[in-house]
Amino acid sequence: MVDITHQTDPDVPPAEVPDVHPPHAHSWVSKWVFSQDAKYIAIQYSGTAIAIGLVALVLSWLIRLQLGFPEVFSFSAEAYYQFITMHGMIMVVYLLTAIFLGGFGNYLIPLMVGARDMVFPFVNMLSYWVYLGAVLVLLASFFTPGGPTGAGWTLYPPQAILAGTPAGRDAGIILMLVSLILFIIGFTMGGLNYVVTVLQARTRGMTLMRMPLTVWGIFTATVMALLAFPALFVACVMMLFDRLLGTSFFMPTLVEMGEQMSYGGGSPIVFQHLFWFFGHPEVYIVALPAFGIVSDLIAVHARKNIFGYRMMVWAIVGIGALSFIVWAHHMYVSGMHPYFGFFFATTTLIIAVPTAIKVYNWVLTLFRGNIHLTLPMLFALAFIVSFVNGGLTGLFLGNVVVDVPLSDTMFVVAHFHMVMGVAPLMVIFGAIYHWYPKMTGRLLNETMGQIHFWVTFVGTYLIFFPMHYVGLVGVPRRYPEISNTAFVPDSVATLNAFITVAALVVGAAQILFLYNIVRSVRSGRPAGSNPWRATSLEWHTPDTPPRHGNWGDELPLVYRWAYDYSVPGAPEDFIAQNDPWSSRTAPP
Repeated sequence: MVDITHQTDPDVPPAEVPDVHPPHAHSWVSKWVFSQDAKYIAIQYSGTAIAIGLVALVLSWLIRLQLGFPEVFSFSAEAYYQFITMHGMIMVVYLLTAIFLGGFGNYLIPLMVGARDMVFPFVNMLSYWVYLGAVLVLLASFFTPGGPTGAGWTLYPPQAILAGTPAGRDAGIILMLVSLILFIIGFTMGGLNYVVTVLQARTRGMTLMRMPLTVWGIFTATVMALLAFPALFVACVMMLFDRLLGTSFFMPTLVEMGEQMSYGGGSPIVFQHLFWFFGHPEVYIVALPAFGIVSDLIAVHARKNIFGYRMMVWAIVGIGALSFIVWAHHMYVSGMHPYFGFFFATTTLIIAVPTAIKVYNWVLTLFRGNIHLTLPMLFALAFIVSFVNGGLTGLFLGNVVVDVPLSDTMFVVAHFHMVMGVAPLMVIFGAIYHWYPKMTGRLLNETMGQIHFWVTFVGTYLIFFPMHYVGLVGVPRRYPEISNTAFVPDSVATLNAFITVAALVVGAAQILFLYNIVRSVRSGRPAGSNPWRATSLEWHTPDTPPRHGNWGDELPLVYRWAYDYSVPGAPEDFIAQNDPWSSRTAPP
């Protein structure tokens, strides 16, 4: 039995503030370059994130070619470490975070809560330009003497700024730190917009417990990011000081090339704590918007009320809160006190509970639903499978005695990519297939979409399932070459070659996806205003694609929650949030 039913609220409260129409753009430059329309800013964020993501894709190919065919493609160790560093940082921060919060957040929040735009449109525009600046600074490091930093995407000192590390004494590490600082500044401007818009700009009748779960996921993730990113900001500033000013925040007393350096008294472990205080919430900064989007995709394409809406909301909030007290499970091998290991292992197991609740509720939503295996639904189902698989391996790594022998092996790489690579990307693809008709008025090509889905879904499992085995036999990560190591069986070389071929095929399938996006803008089949027959507000705008201001002359009135599907007695199998229809008298 769901806890929220198809009942209207006859007493929609009056508007608290006057309805102000945003100024419209009158030229191409003001529309696309200096746009203050959240929808265009969302497209700018998404386009930039995808572009830098393609760079990360190419880097992953180079990494796999080195591991799979070392006799044919042999890069220097320095280049290999640079590939790994830039691939990891780009994917986690500049692609996933940017596209979920900057892309989907900007496009969906105003439409889903019934607002005309973000509360601070000028600041919203600035947030994108600062993000673009961060991306350009990061790309500039490829063209500096010494190239980009090769310190690993975690940037651990003291190695990160020493001469023995690629670009450690060159401009690479400096540009990486400056880029991260710019990214955090830009995100803070955008994040304040998301939070204030959700809290203050909801239309009449849109209570917090009537918001779609997509909004809840993005909202909670934004609050988490506003609390977690300052730790990374401080860490980056302090490491810049260590590198440029000779301070010793993170640099201990050490000897380099036979000479004692001027550093002394710093603690590298402090950096690890600061980094992972950001780093583990970052997993959920990406995951929570994905959870919300998947909930909406499943409800729409299974024609079913979301099971346990309030439970899903509180699970999102609970995951967000608990994510701040699990960070040190990344540091079991750092020499921490066993009592701390016990604490963080316990909290890691506890955070699995609200996550499992969400999985159970998705399954119960699907149970006896009228499931339509559309492309968005296929990607949503693929996400659930991938996230559960990645979560189960995470339980291994959350346990101290199991994590210690598995730490820094390819098992960790496989787990991390299932949770933070495959699963979120499945949601991104599903969301694009789902909301593309709203953004363009056209449907994406079904045949190309099916090829893209099956190659991506099956291919990612062919990549990362064998990688778990490679890690279990003891192959370490971050090694450009294993060669003739006694403990590594011959099967590892075969599997590495197999994984590399699978990675190349999956990467090529993404090119087909991008072609589909560009081609369908003009030649795609017309979608109509609501092709999925969805209930949430964004599908009920006067125009498709929505114009600047979203709602025409008057803002919508919301009478119900976002999940009235297959309601007995209703004229259709869905009731829109702004539809006052009710088959029975609403409760007092």
